[in-house]
Amino acid sequence: MFGLVIAVAAAVAADGYLMAPHLGKPMSADEVSKWNKTIFPDGQGLPPGRGDAKDGRVLYAQKCASCHGDHGEGATAEELVGEPKPPTPDNPSKAIGSYWPFATTIFDFISRSMPPSAPGSLSADETYAITAYLLAANKIIGENDVISAETLPKVKMPNRNGFIWIDVKK
Repeated sequence: MFGLVIAVAAAVAADGYLMAPHLGKPMSADEVSKWNKTIFPDGQGLPPGRGDAKDGRVLYAQKCASCHGDHGEGATAEELVGEPKPPTPDNPSKAIGSYWPFATTIFDFISRSMPPSAPGSLSADETYAITAYLLAANKIIGENDVISAETLPKVKMPNRNGFIWIDVKK
């Protein structure tokens, strides 16, 4: 125990602040710009591009199915496709159709973090296409609907009113 106290005390600088561990390296402006993006429910921040469920189905099979299952039913990662009814204690599904309040959040999440082996590597068109496929698989849009920066914010999610908004205006 005494050794732990000494170690913590040694990590505190003379002025009382913890010293930084000096891990990693500073990010370049290009690296920062890749992650420094915000996409809002109204579509602000969405990039140009477009995609449909047909193209998205192919991309999903190549880049998503190994973790999320062939049809979005879940595998080593969460289910993405399910009944479009709000989660309950008996059915706590967080599938896209039953949980997510805004379609733009799907695009944002995919573009930032998928696939896990190469987050941020999908183009805007690929991300729109996968988003369109997932929305169509959840029966939220039609199979032939095109998703873009103009159309995505107009998609009304089934659980949009299932949240208590604290600091967000609907």
